[in-house]
Amino acid sequence: MRIVPGQISLEQLLAIHQGGQRLSIDVSAWPAVQASAALVQAAAAGDAPVYGVNTGFGKLASTRISAEDLATLQRNLIRSHSVGVGEPLPAPVLRLMLALKAASLARGCSGVRREVIDTLVAVHDAGLVPHVPSQGSVGASGDLAPLSHMTLALMGEGGFMDPEGRRRPAAEVLREHGIAPLVLQAKEGLALINGTQTSTAIALHALFSFEPVLESALVIGALTVDAARGSDGPFDPRIHALRGQPGQIDVAQYYRALLEGSAIRRSHLEGDDRVQDPYCLRCQPQVVGACLDQLRHAALVLLREANAVTDNPLVFAGEGGGGTMISGGNFHAEPVALACDAMACAIAEVGAIAERRIAMLIDSSVSRLPPFLTANAGLNSGFMIAHVTAASLASENKSMAHPASVDSLPTSANQEDHVSMATFAARRLLPMIGNVAHILAIEWLASAQGIEFLRPLASSPVLEAAHARLREDCPAMPEDRYLAPDIERAAALVHRGELSRLFRSLPALPALWVPV
Repeated sequence: MRIVPGQISLEQLLAIHQGGQRLSIDVSAWPAVQASAALVQAAAAGDAPVYGVNTGFGKLASTRISAEDLATLQRNLIRSHSVGVGEPLPAPVLRLMLALKAASLARGCSGVRREVIDTLVAVHDAGLVPHVPSQGSVGASGDLAPLSHMTLALMGEGGFMDPEGRRRPAAEVLREHGIAPLVLQAKEGLALINGTQTSTAIALHALFSFEPVLESALVIGALTVDAARGSDGPFDPRIHALRGQPGQIDVAQYYRALLEGSAIRRSHLEGDDRVQDPYCLRCQPQVVGACLDQLRHAALVLLREANAVTDNPLVFAGEGGGGTMISGGNFHAEPVALACDAMACAIAEVGAIAERRIAMLIDSSVSRLPPFLTANAGLNSGFMIAHVTAASLASENKSMAHPASVDSLPTSANQEDHVSMATFAARRLLPMIGNVAHILAIEWLASAQGIEFLRPLASSPVLEAAHARLREDCPAMPEDRYLAPDIERAAALVHRGELSRLFRSLPALPALWVPV
């Protein structure tokens, strides 16, 4: 894959996330890289103090470092900042971190040598996964701790994770793959650990992981409409055109396509005395469409951040020599934090409305299906407690959706006095997605059971395919049985994108992630 720094696409990021790519930095990047590195080397040899080149860091920025100690300064920076804790970040996140850092440095405004970028690419292409603990970044001054652990491995001092999840010494792994340990020069350690590549990579991991879950939510939500013999009137395009919200318009179109050809839907027109469906059915375009708009905006913010230069100070090499270095604050991950907070709310709401659909299905006074979706209620509890599980997961997501970006704790003796908490904002998204997948699994089981009470009427071809796919792994439940394994199997199908394939088979639908 050819990387043009500053022009990476969302499709390229997804391919890197999935793995199996070999990266190549476009040759047009190297002149700017060489010019900025030369400017840093000249500053290191000069007498003027330059932050991060011949001074200490953070609150110690006024401390001057002698020329003979500049390499030691960079090594000490990485060692002292490798203080993360917690479970290691997964391989897809590390692939993105390595690629994003290489692409950022290759824009030629960081003052590093080409060898630094080549090492990042070599480690990525070898399929190596640096051992990077997931906790310890506040999302300002860059993702210092996680990026330090990544850099430590490149230096041959940290560790790499093997395919079985065991940690191995970095020097040994690099030697096996013929990669020379990185020897840092002036500013290079700082350039490697200043930046938002960890929080951005985790957020992209969440975005890509949520895509099949969101597509499943659309298919399962439509199946619930049919199970409850709901109306397709609320999906009429004229309603949504009057509001003009693009996500709402698209979600209504998705539902029309999913329900097309349903005999159950047609039966709603014959003798049904209900005037309106509950909000959890008829307001799905308004709710899920608003969530889709937030996710699309987050994708745009994260794409910009993936292409950005976010270390400090930044190096502006002039044509024909000369130039300047300017200290700023691009390492502050507020854009990522706010995007992740929007994603968290959207993820929570997709789960929340799904929980309400389950509650509607088991309430016979609303769904007109047997109580708790069981033919012999009382002797059998049916989906009564499965709904309780869904409610507990939806409640957990409400707590986790609290915005992380509104919190800030000053660090570095109040030099770094406002931080973004972007890394946690991103990291909490994955457990939220897992909760939504389990809520949807319960809804899928419940809606499939509801459909079976309406036989011989059939749903649409695509929804019947969704019903049949579930039944391959999870049989019907005419009476109570041990249900937890079925929930896990259905959740695994959601995560794997089994319903995504059905969703994407529908013709001429707008892309879930609009081109950005």
